[in-house]
Amino acid sequence: MPTFRRQTRPLSSPRAVRVTAYRNPDRKTTVPRATAKTAPRSLMPVAPPSQPQPGNYGIVLTLPVPPSVNHQYATVNGRRLLSAAGRAYKVHVGQVVWLKLVQSPNQAALMAELHSEWLALSIRFYFTSGLRRDVDGGLKIAQDALCEGLGLNDNRIVETHLYKYIDKDNPRIEVHLARVSAP
Repeated sequence: MPTFRRQTRPLSSPRAVRVTAYRNPDRKTTVPRATAKTAPRSLMPVAPPSQPQPGNYGIVLTLPVPPSVNHQYATVNGRRLLSAAGRAYKVHVGQVVWLKLVQSPNQAALMAELHSEWLALSIRFYFTSGLRRDVDGGLKIAQDALCEGLGLNDNRIVETHLYKYIDKDNPRIEVHLARVSAP
């Protein structure tokens, strides 16, 4: 019976197993490759003004960027608990929500609508860099903090919109919570 030997090549240089290019399919023009003299162009949109929808009651807030997922929870005695940074963020959001409600001229109508209707949550994340954070990493803590501040159960939210922008000078999130016509 013949013996088979695998032929091996000396590794003189690393070889690419798989090359993946990430390109925007809607872009008609090509983005020039980055060189030492030019920085790559970002495909991330830069901070457009957000406007609440007309004729729709809701609450619009500007909040700080929530802590990253790695800093939201801590393990203590084998249990996952909200970290000190996560608790501090929720307290701060609760205070901002309370101030917004106190300043609202139609507080009773707003709260009645939020407690009786299905809700849509829209969050615009403004990060200092487009590559350092995921857009969905701050969703849960921001949604929980907002709903706790309003005294709502977050199961009333049936629609979620997340947007990611770059604003190096003013990182923040802009939250818009309003009713939807049907779930």
